[in-house]
Amino acid sequence: MPGKRLLVIEDDYDVAEMLVMYFTSHQYEVFHADTGMGGVDMARANFPQLILLDVMMPDIDGYETCNRLRQMSLTKYIPIIFLTQRDERANKVKGLELGADDYITKPFDLDELRLRVQGAIRRATRENLHEARTGLPTGPLVDEEIERRSYLDKPSRQFRLSLQGFKTYCDVYGFMAGNEVFAFAARTIQQAISELGTSDDFVGVLDDHFIIITGIKDSGELESRIKEKFQGGVNAFYSFADVDRGGLLLNAGTETEELVPIMGLVAAQAPV
Repeated sequence: MPGKRLLVIEDDYDVAEMLVMYFTSHQYEVFHADTGMGGVDMARANFPQLILLDVMMPDIDGYETCNRLRQMSLTKYIPIIFLTQRDERANKVKGLELGADDYITKPFDLDELRLRVQGAIRRATRENLHEARTGLPTGPLVDEEIERRSYLDKPSRQFRLSLQGFKTYCDVYGFMAGNEVFAFAARTIQQAISELGTSDDFVGVLDDHFIIITGIKDSGELESRIKEKFQGGVNAFYSFADVDRGGLLLNAGTETEELVPIMGLVAAQAPV
C-alpha cells in the first residue's frame, strides 16, 4: 500500500523536526512548512492525506490557514488536526467550527498523536470520503462537488482520466504494485493542477477513474501536461525487459501472443 502523506505546518523548528523524524520513521511521507501561507501552497502542491497545523504562526495564524484550506476545492476535504499550547474551550470550538477534525494541546505524546492521525485518515477512508490508495475525495464528496459547481456562475470544465492497461498491469505485477501506480497517477494530476490550474480546481476518484474539474480556459493544456508527466515517470514501475519491448508480452510464443503497451492516461470529456 502506498505510504501515507502528512503535512506539518509548524514554525517551531524543534517541534517540526521532531514531528518530521517521528512520522518518517513510521513510514509517512512528511512535508513541512514554517508559515501559514507556505503551508497552503504546499498542501495544494502535494495534497497530503492529513495536515498537522499549529495555531500560532508568524504570518497568518492557524485559524486563517485552516479557513483558506477549506475555501479551496483541492484542499477543502483534507483532515486537519490543530496543534496548540492553548487549552481553552473557546479556541477548540473556533477550530472545530472552521472545519478542523481534531485538536491536541502541546506538549503532546507522540504515540497518542500518531494514533489520532491514523484514526482521522482511517475514518475518512472507512466512510468512503477519501479513496484509500490516494487520499483523494471519492464517492459522496465527488458528487457533492459536482452538484456544487452546477449552482455556480463561474464556468468550469470536467474531464475523466483513466489508466489504460491498468487491469492487465495488476494481473501481471499484482495489486500492490498497481496501487503504487495509481497513487503515482494521482500525484501527477495534483502536481499538474498546482502548476497550471486555479485555486478552485478539484480532483477526485470514482472507481478507477480520476475526476478533474477545472476553471482554466484551456483544459486541453492541463490534460496534455498530466499525460506528459505520467509518461515521464511510469516506466519506473516496469521491469527493464518490459520497458525495452514497450509493454507487457502476454501468451508469449502462442497464437494469442499480445503486447499490451506501457500504461497511459486517457481522457473522456464530460459536461459539468
